[in-house]
This record gives sequence, C-alpha cells and structure tokens, in this order.
Amino acid sequence: MQQIDSSMVESSTDRMVVIGAVVIGRNEGERLRACLSSLAGASTVVYVDSGSTDGSVQLARARGIEVVELDLSIPFTAARARNAGFRRLRQIRPDVAVVQFVDGDCELDPSWCAMAAEFLSNRPDVAAVCGHLRERYPDQSVYNWMCQREWDRPTGEIRACAGNVMMRVAALAEVGGYREDVIAAEEDELCVRLRAAKWRIWRLADEMAVHDAAMLHFRQWWTRSVRAGYAFAQGAWLHGRPPERHFSWERRRTLIWGIAIPLAWLIGVALIGSFGNIVLLIYPAQFLRLTLLGTGPLSENLILAFFQLLSRFPEAVGQLRFLRDLVWRRAPTIIEHKVSV
Repeated sequence: MQQIDSSMVESSTDRMVVIGAVVIGRNEGERLRACLSSLAGASTVVYVDSGSTDGSVQLARARGIEVVELDLSIPFTAARARNAGFRRLRQIRPDVAVVQFVDGDCELDPSWCAMAAEFLSNRPDVAAVCGHLRERYPDQSVYNWMCQREWDRPTGEIRACAGNVMMRVAALAEVGGYREDVIAAEEDELCVRLRAAKWRIWRLADEMAVHDAAMLHFRQWWTRSVRAGYAFAQGAWLHGRPPERHFSWERRRTLIWGIAIPLAWLIGVALIGSFGNIVLLIYPAQFLRLTLLGTGPLSENLILAFFQLLSRFPEAVGQLRFLRDLVWRRAPTIIEHKVSV
C-alpha cells in the first residue's frame, strides 16, 4: 500500500480527508502502467483485475498495490469490479472518506485528487465530483475524435457522472454501491439512486484525466454502440418510469430509427413493391437535420450526423440482446470493444 502525504486533504472542519483510489482494468497493458503512476494523490490504491492475461496483476503487485482478482466463473462487469475494489479499500483503510474511481485506460491529472477531495469536503450535499476528461489521441482515428467530442460536457450540477469520478464513501455505501448486473452506463444507474437519496453530482471545469480510447477500427465503434443500446434498454427497464424516465428517450429513439422504420420499409416493399422504398427517404432527411443542428464546422457536423444516425442500428442490436437476456433470464455479460496493448 502507498502512503503519501498529499493523499490527505484538510477539510473545512479541520479534519484530514483520507483519499483512496480504485482502479479497474483488463488487459490494459501500458495504459495501466501510466494509470497507476498517476495515483500519487491517493493514500491507498486497490487494483481490480478482470481476468487479464498481459501481466497487469504482476505489474500492480510489483508497485506494492493491493490487487483483487475477480472470480472468473462469474460474469465480469465494471460495476462488479468497482464494488469489489470499494469493499477491499474499506477493509484495509477504514478511515477512507473519499474514493477516486479510475478506469485503467486513464491517467489522472496530478492536481485532481486533492482538488476534488477539497470540493467534496466543502460541499457536504455532493456525493460525486468529476472533471474534464481529455482524449489522448483524438487525431489517431475518427472514433477517438468522436470520443473527444463526447467528453466535452457542461460543468456545474449534472444528472450523472462517468466511470472516472471521486465519490464520497458515505454516499456510495448508503445506496449500496453499483448495481452489478448493469453491464454499461452503470454510473448513470447509480446516479439515479444517489439523486433519489437527495445527493447531488457535480462536474468541475478543471482537467481530471487523460483517456486512451484506443478505438481505431469500425468494428470497435460498432461494438461500443451495441453496448450503448443494451445500456439504454436495461436502464429504461430499471428506471424508465416517471418521474425519472431514465434512458426512456434514448430507448425510444433507437426503436424508431433502428427497428421501426426498417420494418416499415420491409412491409412497404412487400405490399407495394419498389414504391415502398420511399420510406427510406426519411434517413437522408434526418441526416440533413442532424447536420444543420450541429454547432461546429460543416465538415465536423457531417461526420457527427452520419455516425449519430448510423449508431441507431448497432444500438438496436444491443436492445434486442437485452430483450433476449430478459426473456430467457440470462445473466448480462460484458460487451467489450477495447484492444489490448
């Protein structure tokens, strides 16, 4: 375990706030090395490994970091990994007040932990705080570039955080941690329960971390979009009813563009022949609409509009996978898109 003075921040009540960190990863390679090196702001670090075969466990242990290896017989989820790390962190450091969750493909800014812990100590109503996430190689592929755009989000009070976030230990324990059968967007689901418990979530304008999406191929983008569709369906199933309506709009949007319109086209062609192809004209019309709604240069708006519209099809696949698992009572399994390095 690492004991570093900068991992303790003096709170507004003159009590020292102990900062812990939980890193999750699977076959992150050199990304994990950079991630672990960036955690000097935490007094105790726990690394949770989900069946790596690239020496990640040995790398963490060589640095004196506590390692939790998940049972291979139980399906992996990021939520399960974070809960396992959180439990182990509290066992070995019972006085920990805040925990920084970090994905193994991210590298924290050196000043982030102290800054975030100080913010939480001054805002007892806030359960979770995150900051600006920057993509490491946005020019390496159009998919990385879209991730960079995705990370650019409003600051202030927000409805949900992402995976890299500092959380108040008491708040996370109060709501029972992450829901382990949620295979994607588990942070959004957690934040639904945090807000129901009257906690608030915040995003600061300060830089929090650098992220390495390593998304270089269309197949990776497609798989990630399938996972998003699964998350929309599962999230709406759990919390889609009023007043929360969690992911209800996202699920409905996918059902319309990824399933209902293609079905209408097939039925139209079957009933009236080639005249049924007129249904497909709605797609170029929507592409034009999305392009005109963009706020950046035309070239960027065209790219974003194309992939936004195209993503409805893999999202539909994800929703159908969730429906299959629900009907057949199958345990959800992780949908991976990352490439080992």
